[in-house]
Amino acid sequence: MRRIYMDANATTPLLPEVFEAMRPFWIEHFGNASSIHQQGQQARAAVDHARDSVARLLHCRTSEVVFTSGGTESDNLAVFGVLQPYITSGEPAHLITTSIEHHAVLHAAEALRDRGIEVTFLECTPQGLITPDALRAGLRPHTKLVSIMLANNETGVVQPIAELAAIAHAHGALFHTDAVQAAGKLPLDLSKTGELKDVDLLSISGHKMYAPQGTGVLFTRRNVRLSPMFFGGSHERQRRPGTENVAGIVALGKAAELAQTWMSDGGPDRLGELRDRLEQGILSAIEECGVNGAGLPRAVNTSNLYFDHVEAEALVIALDLKGLAVSGGSACQSGATEPSHVLTAMGLSPARERASVRFSLSRLTTAEEVDYALEIIPTAVDRLRSLSPTWKRPVAALA
Repeated sequence: MRRIYMDANATTPLLPEVFEAMRPFWIEHFGNASSIHQQGQQARAAVDHARDSVARLLHCRTSEVVFTSGGTESDNLAVFGVLQPYITSGEPAHLITTSIEHHAVLHAAEALRDRGIEVTFLECTPQGLITPDALRAGLRPHTKLVSIMLANNETGVVQPIAELAAIAHAHGALFHTDAVQAAGKLPLDLSKTGELKDVDLLSISGHKMYAPQGTGVLFTRRNVRLSPMFFGGSHERQRRPGTENVAGIVALGKAAELAQTWMSDGGPDRLGELRDRLEQGILSAIEECGVNGAGLPRAVNTSNLYFDHVEAEALVIALDLKGLAVSGGSACQSGATEPSHVLTAMGLSPARERASVRFSLSRLTTAEEVDYALEIIPTAVDRLRSLSPTWKRPVAALA
């Protein structure tokens, strides 16, 4: 059976070039990057090269790149690293985040609240936007950190991070953004003159940009003091101890290089055209469906659509049986019976939340695959609606 993958926001395939770059560091070049002998120095040189590649992608200093095990650790290190000293000292501190963050931030914020940090969760608009006015209203004299994601993992909605970060800085607070779904799709310029010049901390994850699972980065601007979550050696300038995952780091560095090339060669525009082709084809072929987050800037690969009178879980299964892999929401919520917290925050009805499906394309998606998806999706939706007691076929369709 033909298989088509449209769940890239859950994870991306490992690109062949990335695999070839990392393969020798599992076998021939197996040294510990902290060792001073030849094998160790080979590993250290590879880590340094990867750090330089990531720094070029982010337009930052190599010293500001901290390698981690992935997006979740990067998010946790950002919020706990900044706020742990206030827990220790007992000095009042306030964290602002949002109701639509990934659970790596939401659950970390809840844990910090349990430890005495005051936390505010900003609400979004019905389209999924966090407005500058909402942030201004949430600020307190003792606000120390603001954490707002760049591109939402479920809807793809892109937040006005440059403006939000400037507001936080004007108030004297640090600013962190979860850029896991933005890295490799949107330009990220953290230089002194870049759009993200007011961002102090930024998280990315390797497996969302065609590197393996288990790799990530936390950009930490050089003036930010970060308390480590782990204790051990002096790795990563004493911010993240532990023997480096050399193969994974090499892979992430190669993925960063490939992302730069792809973006400079017009890749985002081409992928956005495919996403729009899929989206418009679905909307023109299927009654009573729409786009969650419509009208706002979105990650070029992401489309979250609702199909009224259809259960998303049933549609995901039906499409999978036809060879198309999509998602009912965040992969981290797989198997959960509760509705998406993102769609809930946007004010969708419970029925519409349960009818929403995420399509997230990858760089490897082709026009032929989009056309095949457009063949099978309307049929699957029509069949499921025929089983729904709430569905009434339009009169025109019965004629």
